[in-house]
Amino acid sequence: MDKLSIISGALFLVADLFAIASLSMPMWLVSDVGGYTSIGLLQTCIEMYYESENDNMRCFTPHPLRFEWVLTFILIVLGILFVSATVVLHAVSYWKEAVIKVARWLGFVGMLLFCNAAIIFPVAFDMAQVGGKAFHLPNNFQVGISYIFFVLALWITVISELFAGKVCLPRF
Repeated sequence: MDKLSIISGALFLVADLFAIASLSMPMWLVSDVGGYTSIGLLQTCIEMYYESENDNMRCFTPHPLRFEWVLTFILIVLGILFVSATVVLHAVSYWKEAVIKVARWLGFVGMLLFCNAAIIFPVAFDMAQVGGKAFHLPNNFQVGISYIFFVLALWITVISELFAGKVCLPRF
């Protein structure tokens, strides 16, 4: 196992952790206009200012769910599974070097799944709660930490795939 394969496996692991973190929080879109609102792929949270309790954040699953965001969620989960399998195969390649080619392809498929999720996610900005248009987020909403983590996972997966394919090195 060479150094580039170790770096690639470590980067795939980091990307996997960022993708898991992005799905664990419903903070894909956030707004402070008229109270704090955070919108996730499958859950929305709204802060209720009129309540006297300490925990005044209420989370719920909107009905109906946006098909685009459910599809984005499914693509990210599948991407996480493929990238996790890539990490495992990178570890196995220490003993059996032949599996590294399979790991590269699984990482590539994971990267493609993340890329498709990144393209599909902004299609649903036209929902009534956000009030934008497809691919155009209105000024009263910003992307949240979950989306930032997802984009980091996407870019780290691309860089990992470059290391895995060793395309950074000249071929003679």
